[in-house]
Amino acid sequence: MLTLPAILTQSQANDCLEKLTQDVQQEAEKKVIVDAAPLSNFDSSALAVLLAVRRECARAGKLFAVKGLPDRLRDLAALYGIEGLLTAA
Repeated sequence: MLTLPAILTQSQANDCLEKLTQDVQQEAEKKVIVDAAPLSNFDSSALAVLLAVRRECARAGKLFAVKGLPDRLRDLAALYGIEGLLTAA
């Protein structure tokens, strides 16, 4: 399982995505689950990171799911109309 950091704003997004992309490539499981529960301070960059990880999983032929999505981030995803792309684990 991959885990998001407590803080994920625009200034951390690139570093976080780079690490998660490497983690997806090294993940032995066919289904990659991203734990978003640790998120406490985030902006819309967190959604961008999750969508990029989802694309990386698709490229690698792996399934993607998110667990522990904070309500505020779920609401933001709904506002942008992308909540259906963040499959719950």
